[in-house]
Amino acid sequence: MPDPVSATSSNTPMRIRARGRSFLALVLSPEAPLPLWLEGLDYQIARSGGLFTGKPVILDLGLLSETTPGLATLLDDIRRRGVRIIGIEGGSRHWPAVAHWDWPETLDGGRPAGEVEIPEDPAASAAGPVSGGGTLIIEQTVRSGQSIQHMQGDVIILGSVSSGAEIVAAGSIHVYGTLRGRAIAGVGGQSQSRIFASRMLAELLALDGYYAVTEDIDPTILGQAAQATLDEDRVRVLPLTP
Repeated sequence: MPDPVSATSSNTPMRIRARGRSFLALVLSPEAPLPLWLEGLDYQIARSGGLFTGKPVILDLGLLSETTPGLATLLDDIRRRGVRIIGIEGGSRHWPAVAHWDWPETLDGGRPAGEVEIPEDPAASAAGPVSGGGTLIIEQTVRSGQSIQHMQGDVIILGSVSSGAEIVAAGSIHVYGTLRGRAIAGVGGQSQSRIFASRMLAELLALDGYYAVTEDIDPTILGQAAQATLDEDRVRVLPLTP
């Protein structure tokens, strides 16, 4: 009988296959006073329908200084809330208050989501075809558990967005059916972006980092054609009038 080891061995090393896969990392930028910021984080986690669940998060210390009160425990405070920190930027490992931190290894090559270049070859996107101008068109319903992320421009959904589904776009989001899931638009600082739905029943709406949940929507607008827009750091949901 042939030796199984020698039968599979050769002088040519086995080829190792590697594939690229991109993920949207959220960025948290704490501000002083940190106790109030953590209270705000708790409030947002409670209302956002698991916004941070399973999501990679980068902690940006750019708005803090090495003497900010509460900085020494900040990383543990955030992690205790179930937030997965994969990188830290904007600060220094040499700050005395963070010298004991379990500091994740630096991730190189990250850029704001609004500037990320994604190939326009339709075959490169599993979500659907890309039309001109960086607009992604989805011609079917986005089902529960699916996450569509498009960092070039608008996303147009010709079907509906089911509860538990998620749409993330650098630009605006247009849903020609019912929007029941989560819609996150204006990623990367595009505060002029909007979210449109022929039937608004969203679990969560986000524009340029500001959020609103179902309870924030006027009950008279729920189930109607509506748009979400950012007004003085507040997400407002308004009816779409003919």
